[in-house]
Amino acid sequence: CVCVCVYRPVLAKAIHSLSRIGDELYVEPQEDGLALRSVNSSRSAYACFLFAPLFFSRYTVPRGHTFRCKMAIKSVQAVFRSLASLEKTVEKCHIELDEQKNRLTFTLHCKHGLLKTHNLSFQDSESLQAVFDKDSYANVFRSNPRLLVDTVVLFPPSLEEVTVSVNDERMWVRNHVEEEDQSKAMLTELCLAADEFDHFAVQTHNSVTFCLKELRGLLVFAESVGLPISMYFDEPGSPVVLSVTDSVLEGNFVLATLSDDPNNRKNNSRRAHTPPPPPDDFMNDDIDAYLIAMDTSIAPGPSATGPPTTALAASTCSKQPAAANHRTRLHSEEEEEEAGGRGNG
Repeated sequence: CVCVCVYRPVLAKAIHSLSRIGDELYVEPQEDGLALRSVNSSRSAYACFLFAPLFFSRYTVPRGHTFRCKMAIKSVQAVFRSLASLEKTVEKCHIELDEQKNRLTFTLHCKHGLLKTHNLSFQDSESLQAVFDKDSYANVFRSNPRLLVDTVVLFPPSLEEVTVSVNDERMWVRNHVEEEDQSKAMLTELCLAADEFDHFAVQTHNSVTFCLKELRGLLVFAESVGLPISMYFDEPGSPVVLSVTDSVLEGNFVLATLSDDPNNRKNNSRRAHTPPPPPDDFMNDDIDAYLIAMDTSIAPGPSATGPPTTALAASTCSKQPAAANHRTRLHSEEEEEEAGGRGNG
């Protein structure tokens, strides 16, 4: 795989945004573009950026070729350490994947003929993709990112979760406080009118609670590149999807939400002390003992085109910071085959 483009800071900003999700970067060159993905250790948040071939001045992937790898995201961040400096000095970025040498090479062509080459080692990985369908969501909103940036900036950086509630005319954003703590906690709530959004479509009046850290990560990206941000959600317990799109890239963040089922809440608190499996152990048989926050499946095969699509998945999660509280089900290819065998039997 060879990708060459005039240096565009949006690529570096996407990598920095993914670093707010997980510690590893999953790279998958596809015929329809370069996919960069990450998932957090508790499997409650997933993010993907897909850069279309037109984003690059040259994009070469062998037809029918399937390849996936992962690496520490900090090593990739180091390539684009200072965004302000890179914008002034770098003219072109050359990315090459060498399977034989297990090496991903970034070559930055700087002014005055200076070349900066970074050779990063990687590991083969299972496919990683969330399953969702944005068209099926009941509530859809789109706005300039500044509207949401000005909203979340009023919450302290230490706040873990926010609750978003909607009716036909308004959206409320407030800090999430457990019922037993409401008498002694400070509650902050902001109200946004429908006419402040570019698009405001509500079919069901409900509330969802999700982690604020990942939302902030996408907002920083969306504001820096000037793209509107869209939000999709249904009932509590179903993942909320945050998305940015233009003609050459698509970014989707899929976040688990709290379930409002009292029985699930009780079970969640009982399981919260269970230690999580190793973050990268996709084959761990005990993962079913943890809460399923989002369903994910294998990536589409070489014949499939288009960005990752998602289907609504039932999800439950309990309050952080316990790493096992938000849990996403990840299926490897082998697990899919075993499930098929059990079904046929």
